[in-house]
Amino acid sequence: MNSVRSLVFTSILFLTCVPCGLVIIAVRVFGTKASYRVAMFWCRSILWWCRVLCGLDFTVEGQENIPARNCVVFLKHSSAYEAIAQWLIFPNQCWVLKRELIWAPFFGWALACLQPISIDRGAGRTAVEQVVRQGKLRLAEGCWVMIYPEGTRMAAGKTRRYGVSGTLLAEASGGVILPVAHNAGDFWPRRGWRKKAGLVRFVIGPTIDPAGREAREVNEEIQSWIERTVAEIRAAAARHPSPG
Repeated sequence: MNSVRSLVFTSILFLTCVPCGLVIIAVRVFGTKASYRVAMFWCRSILWWCRVLCGLDFTVEGQENIPARNCVVFLKHSSAYEAIAQWLIFPNQCWVLKRELIWAPFFGWALACLQPISIDRGAGRTAVEQVVRQGKLRLAEGCWVMIYPEGTRMAAGKTRRYGVSGTLLAEASGGVILPVAHNAGDFWPRRGWRKKAGLVRFVIGPTIDPAGREAREVNEEIQSWIERTVAEIRAAAARHPSPG
């Protein structure tokens, strides 16, 4: 039964992308905020369908760690779920993403209307400089800059060295980094269509100030906290598995 519900949900997810994308593109003439509101409505709707059809919901812990001022957010990336749920956790966001995404018909064109920082991941130092340059502008505009520090989706329980662009951006802007760990990949697999019922836990950690520190050292501290917290979340879920 869960497989059928997952299939129905996945169909809704993809079938709504095109009409929603067209609306996002159409209302762009009224400004980025208009497109953002439409995208936010879609995200809320998709998460509602996911909860109703698949029995998958989320909770957020550590909200007291969110600073009053917008900053750089390091979000573990292991599924599509957190990419949608983050809209409801943080306000007024922009995202660092691979430029190939904005080339996709409808979805990518709509994404471009939301002013992401789209980079060529193979550009090395040039891409890092782009994140710092454009990220400073987005932060000055009041956006929370969302970064997937591993640069791509990782299977649940896996990781690789975190990129330095987010840390350099935080240092250059005089801001802090907010780490976020979760176990979404255990419920919505990286390349799987079947969603498991349960409760995704997002845990927001204390901010980390990179000022006066070496970027790699800061990244190691952040990665250590995120990966350790993910392991703790997964271990707790294994001890008390969700029904379904």
